[in-house]
Amino acid sequence: MEHVLNALDLVTTVSAGISMVVGTLVGIVIGALPGLGSVVALTVCLPFTFTMEQVPAITLLLGVYCGSVYGGSISAILINTPGTPQSAATCFDGFPMVEQGKADRALGWTTVSSVIGGLFSCMVLILAAPQLAAIALRFGPIETFALITMAMTCIAGISRGSMIKGLLAGVVGLFCATVGADPVTGDLRFNFGYFPLSAGLDLIAVVVGIFALSEVFSRIAEYARGPLPAVERSRIRLPSWSEWRPRLGVLFKSCTIGSFVGVLPGTGAATAAFISYAEAKRSSPRRDKLGTGEPDGIVASEAANNAVTGGALVPTLALGIPGDAITAVMMSTMIIHGITPGVRLMVENADTVYACFIALIVINIIMLFMGIVLSRGFTRILRTPEPLLLAMVVILCLLGAYGVRGNPFDLIVTLLFGVVGYLMRLFGFPVAPVVIGLVLGPQFEMSLRQGLILTDNSFLAFFGHPIASGLFVVTILILTLPLIRALWRRRRSDGSDQTA
Repeated sequence: MEHVLNALDLVTTVSAGISMVVGTLVGIVIGALPGLGSVVALTVCLPFTFTMEQVPAITLLLGVYCGSVYGGSISAILINTPGTPQSAATCFDGFPMVEQGKADRALGWTTVSSVIGGLFSCMVLILAAPQLAAIALRFGPIETFALITMAMTCIAGISRGSMIKGLLAGVVGLFCATVGADPVTGDLRFNFGYFPLSAGLDLIAVVVGIFALSEVFSRIAEYARGPLPAVERSRIRLPSWSEWRPRLGVLFKSCTIGSFVGVLPGTGAATAAFISYAEAKRSSPRRDKLGTGEPDGIVASEAANNAVTGGALVPTLALGIPGDAITAVMMSTMIIHGITPGVRLMVENADTVYACFIALIVINIIMLFMGIVLSRGFTRILRTPEPLLLAMVVILCLLGAYGVRGNPFDLIVTLLFGVVGYLMRLFGFPVAPVVIGLVLGPQFEMSLRQGLILTDNSFLAFFGHPIASGLFVVTILILTLPLIRALWRRRRSDGSDQTA
């Protein structure tokens, strides 16, 4: 109790309060700009923390972190361009709601889902951090491979129309993930003697190209269909309890998926969002409507990717293991300010840790109010003349793709994948599986090869690990249940025809 009171004193200072508000605002704005995202936002703000005290510095970046994850959904909904990779799944149902003239409702669903997901992860972090850290320690390469194998079934789950096209698109993403240095031997692969390819394909550049630029190209090609529909209301329309009640199962399941995935190093919010969306596609009572403007899709994506924020801090704080680039920046900030994450953190810096817990709760509440207050500015994007809007999107995309690494080659990658994405849309191939394969590919390959090394190249030995076996069983069930359901429906229809 003493640590909690001390933490409250640290968080309730003027400097910490300003840091949380400013950090959240900056995160939302940068996250909403296509092509930027959480890593860029944190990196831009990191130098400003050098002269700040411990808690204000950390709360500033926590605000940027949470705000940027939420902000990415704004552009994903309004202009079908995810501001961050983790918001890509939100496009599937968010933008169709905009086309139906329901932008205010889409923003309402994403705002509330994001806040609930963030608060849920805060509770998980506070109440179950030691237990979750212990579970994460039990995940070796084999268990991680099994988890990602299960996640790859998302390709089948979100591919509407043709599963074959979805799987082919996923294979393209996996191939793109192999470009660059071999993770085990360090040998260069698929660089074709071109040095810039030695570092691989940047995820931000690919995501910006395949989602944002391809959307611009599609809009230019179909400009005859007219401008985007006007927004019915200029403010966010928060969902009522009667609308939430039938979706509480999807909400809770998505929060759980996001928190669990966030604990596992190397996965991230994009993985959680796609897994959660695929699960909603499989189990939601309204699964047939997903992809056409169904709020379940927004709830599943946004609750999961925001629930990652608290879960991702578990291995960072408890083990000193940053799970991704975002938490690596957070960890760097702590080290700069004399805080060493790891097993001794709760003993040596308990007050600061509890201050982080409280700050996360406050930041998510701030995010709710900011989303409501700033909604008028969000919806005005739709009133911008479409040629000007498309030009702004292209400029922001190219600036964002270049700004991550400062590498001109990333501009080429962005333009190339913009063309590829447009051609995929033109011929009916889903673009999301490409991103899934690219996001999961490196860790998928690394865990597989490490597992084979541990088992003397015996893949069957993977099934001797209980956790991995359980995940493999779940994967098989996810893949076979649609087939079983289709056979069952066909048998029932044949039986009814014979009866008639």
